[in-house]
Amino acid sequence: MTPMYIVNVRSNYDSAHYLRSYKGKCENLHGHRYVAEAAMVFDALGEGGMAYDFTELKAHLRAITEYLDHRNLNELPEFAELDTSAENQARVIFEQLRGRLGEMGEHLLYVRVWETPNQWAQYSERLVW
Repeated sequence: MTPMYIVNVRSNYDSAHYLRSYKGKCENLHGHRYVAEAAMVFDALGEGGMAYDFTELKAHLRAITEYLDHRNLNELPEFAELDTSAENQARVIFEQLRGRLGEMGEHLLYVRVWETPNQWAQYSERLVW
């Protein structure tokens, strides 16, 4: 078994949205206090015994969540073609975060978006148990 180190940070944002392709209460405009969680995976530690700097990862994630904060997600260009489900939000955040991380983006394991304290959706481009 290969040793693995996982670094994880969270950031929150308060946003409104509605689901265009859903029949029920969520087709109406409503809001959530979302929590975005991002994890990176490494097989070795770098300088100082760290896999990746929490501060740097958190800054990248916060830049994305600050953009989403206090917005109607349906009005953003990122969701012009996508419904604003937690699953699609996780995918959009993952793709933006991977881009911000540059070559370190290959270590991005997943982005999870908590819609409530009890439910979340996750996006990853590799198998995650």
